[in-house]
Amino acid sequence: MAAAHRAGLAALGAWDEFRQGAWAVIPAVVAVIPFGLLLGALAAQKGLSPLEVGLMSGLVFAGSAQLVAIDLWTEPAPWVLLGLTALTINARHLMMSASLARKLGAFKPWQRLVGMAFLADEIWALAEQRAASGRLHPAFYAGVAAFLYLSFVCSTVAGAIVGPAIENPEAWGFDFAFIAIFLGLIAGFWRGPATGFVIAASAIAAVLVEAHLGGVWHVLAGGAAGMIIAALLVRHQAQRHP
Repeated sequence: MAAAHRAGLAALGAWDEFRQGAWAVIPAVVAVIPFGLLLGALAAQKGLSPLEVGLMSGLVFAGSAQLVAIDLWTEPAPWVLLGLTALTINARHLMMSASLARKLGAFKPWQRLVGMAFLADEIWALAEQRAASGRLHPAFYAGVAAFLYLSFVCSTVAGAIVGPAIENPEAWGFDFAFIAIFLGLIAGFWRGPATGFVIAASAIAAVLVEAHLGGVWHVLAGGAAGMIIAALLVRHQAQRHP
């Protein structure tokens, strides 16, 4: 009886964590839906069916990589170029998963694997914020990931359905929604001047690499510069306060 009572309390706690995760990701969903509509519309204009767009979003689940892939899409599809481009853009997931690894103490091994399979920028940011304010629960992560994933996949399919009727989807400016949500996420990480140094280093590195190399290398450059500056600041703080 006592074991059943404890199991019931644990289930209620997990459900509450799941609801909190779903609630926390709503602002990101508001930005993801118009981006998904844009992505689906552009994919439809390149000849992809709603089913193909849905499969792409469900299996890849990487909006920025998909947007670049759609831009490069031709017939026949340049599979090697598409693969290398997607790997380059999504290489930042190595950095994000490494930063989260030490905060998944409450996760079982299989939960870690599933969680990392659904890792996205917004999910990473909300998981980091949750871990900074307390314990990151698997159910909270699941609530964030499930709501964002379903919203993204459904919105891209909807965009593919209505896409052929839109002459110039990019003119609607839906892609700016992604930028807006990232600005909001960055604000949530603000911890004083040190945060500003990290953001500035990332931005400067990304702009310089984009200006001189082009392609998608600015994504890696910005992430690497931010990590280096953050590591130097942590080391400096440790030396000042041993």
